[in-house]
Amino acid sequence: MTPMKTEITRASEGDMDGILALQAANQPKRGGVLSANLPHARIAAMMCEMPLIVARCDHRVVGFLMTSSREMNADVPIITAMLAAYPGSADAYIYGPVCVAAEQRGRGLAHAMYSELRRLEPAREGILFIRRDNPASLRAHEKMGMRVVAEFEFAATKHAVLSCG
Repeated sequence: MTPMKTEITRASEGDMDGILALQAANQPKRGGVLSANLPHARIAAMMCEMPLIVARCDHRVVGFLMTSSREMNADVPIITAMLAAYPGSADAYIYGPVCVAAEQRGRGLAHAMYSELRRLEPAREGILFIRRDNPASLRAHEKMGMRVVAEFEFAATKHAVLSCG
């Protein structure tokens, strides 16, 4: 059996079903740790505004990394809480959510998607939050060179704010 090649690229509308399916599979009620469940329309708007990176294996979406302006998600309470804890630089963007299919984890896909994002947005700061009870994600993002810059609590859960870029 030959290993399948993974493609890391900017998402297109054709990736939407795969992004939505991966997001649904990683919701807390299904054992996942995603903090968001974004509707199709919001993801499509985010995709038009800033890079949304996907990892595809055998033409199937196995990872995504979303980004948006602060204004795009200003109505999301957890984003508001994060930005109150750390507003970032004047042109900072929101990094995340990021998700990798369970069977693809540990293969460097999150880092590869982040590298593609940095290629597309080389001089901008990204701001993200990670639940403190998700040490694997914290370690992975710190290995990518991101640093914890603040903390906040939301819905009785502690979160770290990280900065990249």
